[in-house]
Amino acid sequence: MTNIIELSFDYPARLVEQLKIGTIDVGLIPVAAINRIPGAKVVGRHGIAADGAVGSVALFSHCPMEQIEVILLDYQSRTSVALARFLLRNHWKKNVRFLASQGDEYMNEIRGKTGGLIIGDRALVSASKFPYMYDLASAWKQHTGLPFVFAVWVTTLELSPSFLMDFERANEIGLNRIGMLAEEWALPGVDMLSYFKDKIRYELDAQMQEGLQLFLNNLEDPACAGD
Repeated sequence: MTNIIELSFDYPARLVEQLKIGTIDVGLIPVAAINRIPGAKVVGRHGIAADGAVGSVALFSHCPMEQIEVILLDYQSRTSVALARFLLRNHWKKNVRFLASQGDEYMNEIRGKTGGLIIGDRALVSASKFPYMYDLASAWKQHTGLPFVFAVWVTTLELSPSFLMDFERANEIGLNRIGMLAEEWALPGVDMLSYFKDKIRYELDAQMQEGLQLFLNNLEDPACAGD
């Protein structure tokens, strides 16, 4: 019997809450949120990861890293914020002041000795706008020697073997349509096909699992996890 999987789209923070209250069975969840979901279990072998530079999660500035005093934090990603805190403390050995942002206008405040964390499409199109760009996935790789995992499929339920088989098959079907997705998500000046095929990794191997566990362990440090 084939399982019926209904796909819904929402913001990551909302997916976390929906998993908590049981309105969805499985969600693609930012890894920093896993420990906040009671009974969370990673599902399958797919996720969103990078083994080196990713381009869509980076610190941008008009001055070199050693001169940065303030970091404006992207409001859209708890995982990227935690990664930035970890790297600034352990990789770049920087003691900076972090400021939360509430909207896209914060990018206009990146000037002087103030840098900013930008993620997603906005980061991809910002590469040519700032003289300095520090890719967080690349810095994580340099510091740990491991890939970085941004998001994984998570459930709080005991899923049947037949469902898991169909779920994995659905992921594979989606990955076979990356070319179509690149066309739909075209951005000016950005090679989206290269981004989806060369920068993002979707199958989580043993090294990625190791990198994921290392990051989750460091989230227990309040200095890296923030609030």
